[in-house]
Amino acid sequence: MSETELRCVHCGCKVGRLVVQYSPGNIRLIKCEKCKLVADPYIECEFMIVFIDLILHKEKAYRHLLYNMLNWDLVSEEGLLWKSTIIYIVLDGCRYLFLSEFKEELRASRNLLFPIWICTKVCLSVVLGNVMFLATLFLLISLSQTVRLRRVFQAILFSSYLKIFLVAMMVWEFPTTVIFIIDIFVLSSNAVALKVLMQLPIANCTLVCIGAHVAKFITCTVFTNLNYAWL
Repeated sequence: MSETELRCVHCGCKVGRLVVQYSPGNIRLIKCEKCKLVADPYIECEFMIVFIDLILHKEKAYRHLLYNMLNWDLVSEEGLLWKSTIIYIVLDGCRYLFLSEFKEELRASRNLLFPIWICTKVCLSVVLGNVMFLATLFLLISLSQTVRLRRVFQAILFSSYLKIFLVAMMVWEFPTTVIFIIDIFVLSSNAVALKVLMQLPIANCTLVCIGAHVAKFITCTVFTNLNYAWL
């Protein structure tokens, strides 16, 4: 990773490096020159501790994730980005399927081609909804400052990790209200990630995320209604 990408998780200032190695197995964490604290103490922590702090929406955990943990320049990270995008779309498709009437139609239908048709409709709805979501997000952010679309996309993608809890709904029966609770957590996580990345007030980031999610919801709803009208 280039030196300019490394940040202190406490104050967000750029640091040249996070650790210094004197000999194999003998390393020392670097302190930030501005706040005089260890730049990134998460280096010595287990991933579960980082994950818990992410769930608690601690900004320093998001700085560790977005700046120090992920290396944007390596080819391996490109693979991680594509895999994460596919997982995001699949989980979003499951969410859409849980909330739509297609689920009951799939159970009642005996036509082997019907599931393929439903999956195609769900994929189109999810893709269109997320395109509108990202377009709205980029537009609203660009009104206040210049944005690096790639970094914003990465921040939103990796801060939507709470969608993984939708997997539990494939195994156990939960009320649909659980989906909306997950949506609220994802929205708040997106807002914190934007605050860390763009250095904007949390209120502004929350409003931006709400606007983007509303645009996505309207797009998916209109697309679903058009499908039923066509049927």
